[in-house]
Amino acid sequence: MKPGPLNAITDVPGVLVGQVERVDAPYLTGTTVVYLPDTAVAGVDARGGAPGTRETDLLSPVNSNGGVNAVVLTGGSAFGLDTAGSVMHWLEARGEGVRVGQGEYDVVPIVPTAVLFDLARGGDFKARPEPAWGADAIAIAADGPVAMGNHGAGAGARARSLKGGVGTASVRLDDGTTVGALVIVNAAGSTVDADGNLYGARLGLGDEFTHLRTPVEPPPPSAPGRNLIPGPSMNTVIAVVATDAGLDKAAATRMAMIAHDGLARAIDPIHTLVDGDSIFALSTRSDGDRLSVNDPTALARLEAVYAAGARTLTRAIVHAMLNATSVDTPAGAIPSYRDAYPSAFRTD
Repeated sequence: MKPGPLNAITDVPGVLVGQVERVDAPYLTGTTVVYLPDTAVAGVDARGGAPGTRETDLLSPVNSNGGVNAVVLTGGSAFGLDTAGSVMHWLEARGEGVRVGQGEYDVVPIVPTAVLFDLARGGDFKARPEPAWGADAIAIAADGPVAMGNHGAGAGARARSLKGGVGTASVRLDDGTTVGALVIVNAAGSTVDADGNLYGARLGLGDEFTHLRTPVEPPPPSAPGRNLIPGPSMNTVIAVVATDAGLDKAAATRMAMIAHDGLARAIDPIHTLVDGDSIFALSTRSDGDRLSVNDPTALARLEAVYAAGARTLTRAIVHAMLNATSVDTPAGAIPSYRDAYPSAFRTD
């Protein structure tokens, strides 16, 4: 196995990504859209104690929807759900969605959405994603490299005391199947162990993370009041895993479930009561038979795809942390992993 050409979720055919963000004070937030021009079979699994989602019930294997047009990952907590509306209008204007009439534009786009909590990270509670940001993001969606770190929904993300952000990775399995992941790391838990090592770096493919070593710096202090809102810190890791293997809805849902193992390998603790950790799984294959969890002949291939999804998600988390950059906020500086642990990077 090895990473895809871009080492990004866009290595999966049929997956495009667009992102917008504002980082000028008092903003520190953004929106990321995964666009699926040919639709994709989708599943979802939410395990955090405080999820914020839209259009997820429809993804249950017992419900009738056959595919989704886009997935939105966004900051702004529940206010950010409004960004999905502009994505729907953008798709409607192109006739993309579930056809419900004879007219060219008689469609209902299916746009599942998950949000993370970054309210007031830049200093103003009302400086959050605007509804139009969803349309702005999908309009620039592309199948090329994906900007990581302080981009899109990762603009205001943080992980414990460090700056979080958006990360992505991919893998090409021996049978030619591609699996990719995209994640927004905004966790109550930590991505580093007591010695400053990134938990997930051990799962790198080839020389992906061999430039890292145990740092000598002490961990940065926690930042009390980091949300500028009294009470427990609020967070959430949201992600998409995707494959070009044909999966039915139950198999896609199972892929989303198992992908949470990827979070647990890279963040500790995970799935807390102040996280809304949610993962979408996508199958972009548009023809041929679909693998089913009830087919004994499909189990080996399904397990290979599921394991790859979880491990690729872990690697995406590492890339998010390595690409994040430090920011200054009214509540204090949020250092990046690179700035907090400069000795973790080999120079030889």
